[in-house]
Amino acid sequence: MDVELIIVASDAGVMNARQKGRELATTVGISGSDLTLMATAISEIARNIVQYAGQGEIEFHSVVRGGKRGLMIIARDRGPGIADIAQAMQDGFSTSRGMGLGLPGARRLMDDFKIVSEVGKGTTILMVKWEH
Repeated sequence: MDVELIIVASDAGVMNARQKGRELATTVGISGSDLTLMATAISEIARNIVQYAGQGEIEFHSVVRGGKRGLMIIARDRGPGIADIAQAMQDGFSTSRGMGLGLPGARRLMDDFKIVSEVGKGTTILMVKWEH
């Protein structure tokens, strides 16, 4: 699979990223409820891009580790960044009027999750869902 890239700058971009993730996940053997969990995590991260950064991108890669195939999702933006990642990863914390479940929820839904952010430069989130 070649790298697939979706620009996220609106609700349409959020939906495109979610749909592309589902489509590509099936090609690496992800199915059933794992498809729904992964699509939900993509939606949460993509909505955060639109809400906090205005625009960004979501990149998809097929990956293999220990004989298992998976889909790696890398979300990047050049938004304001996250000053306190530990706090942002706590359920209920939000800098907007949201419920504060986006980042911690996405982490729970995916098998691997890593976030790197620098204030004033943006945020990158790497997530992987593995076939089961």
